[in-house]
Amino acid sequence: MTDKKITVLTISDMPFSPSGVGTQTKYVCEALLKSGKFKIISLGGAIKHPKHDPLKTEEWGDDWIVYPVDHFGNPDIVRSIMRTYRPDILWFMTDPRFYEWLWMMSDEIRPLVPMVYYHVWDNYPYPKFNKPWYLSTDKIVAISKLTHDIVKNVSPETDTEYLPHAVNSKAFSRMDEEDRKKIKAQNFPQWEKDKFLFFWNNRNARRKLSGSVLWWFKEFLDEVGHDKATLLMHTEPLDPNGQNLNSIMSELGLVNGEVLISQTKLPMEQMSAIYNMADCTLNISDAEGFGLSTLESLACGTPIVVNMTGGLQEQVTDGENWFGIGIEAVSKAVVGSQQVPFIYEDRVSKEQFVGALKEIYNMPDDQRKKMIDGGIKHVEENYNFETFNRNWIDLMLGVHEKYGSWENRKGYNAWECLEIGE
Repeated sequence: MTDKKITVLTISDMPFSPSGVGTQTKYVCEALLKSGKFKIISLGGAIKHPKHDPLKTEEWGDDWIVYPVDHFGNPDIVRSIMRTYRPDILWFMTDPRFYEWLWMMSDEIRPLVPMVYYHVWDNYPYPKFNKPWYLSTDKIVAISKLTHDIVKNVSPETDTEYLPHAVNSKAFSRMDEEDRKKIKAQNFPQWEKDKFLFFWNNRNARRKLSGSVLWWFKEFLDEVGHDKATLLMHTEPLDPNGQNLNSIMSELGLVNGEVLISQTKLPMEQMSAIYNMADCTLNISDAEGFGLSTLESLACGTPIVVNMTGGLQEQVTDGENWFGIGIEAVSKAVVGSQQVPFIYEDRVSKEQFVGALKEIYNMPDDQRKKMIDGGIKHVEENYNFETFNRNWIDLMLGVHEKYGSWENRKGYNAWECLEIGE
């Protein structure tokens, strides 16, 4: 291998955006750049951009150029980048529904460079309708154990590997008890700081069940007392993809500090402080590819209450120990669309959710400490940043070695031989 840096074209959420996909893209890009072996051209989408001029960072200069794009780009943009920069690898990430256009042009891309897909899929049954897309990819990297199992069963001939999300431990870590109390006292009024604090950090979108969380939280308060707990929701209450949370709070009478809304985008260090202030983080999405907020919460020593779906189920337990409360789905509706004909939508009941809140609220200190310590260890052993960075560097170097690019492209044929019977 020469000293020439390997050029990677990435397509995903804007890597400077706070979304889970954007954050993980940034982590992958920075890992590759820090190795000194890669250059990156990024198409950053999934948000509305004020302008579309290419961006560079002070730290990486010409080694990382980001092009803001609408949606996730289009074939003409990819063709232009391919001609201009001659990347060695194309890496893309998020829900496959957004990339049919990219796979449809794989016959243009793959003769030149390998395609690496960081795959997100939320649930069973096995999506056999995804197989043509899996076969149009050189390497699929699975975000969760569930996703990995799906790819292995739907398309066993596809090169696949499990490499989950990670948490930056320099940003997300446990504060000592005195610092936690001090920061909570600074940020909450005297009458609030002694309440049990639940935290909900998600986009206000339909599948996140934000309305159910509010409605059922009120029923929890009706049982334990409205002066005993607060729910802090870090979200946009008027997101057009979700419910009007202000209206729900008004309807339920949750207007006296029972529910607080935080909607300002915050840096990682401030988010870490909120996780540390919280006593429990909630996520009962009916579908969740991974769920980064709960992993960040565990890294900060805050137990979680989650629906046992997607990637959430591998966070809350290692199969033996529990780092919060996992709620099994009470129903698995089969939903779908024209692109996704069928997929399970996992739902929990009000009784299960309220019961889980009461269990974590009433949990003895020794049991809670065991969950805190176990959750931190679980993240350190299975989702640590150093292993994540090293694995991505090794994986991408391996892809370049195995599959090559342009003049030395290997492992891809644009044709196949079929035997036709008489």
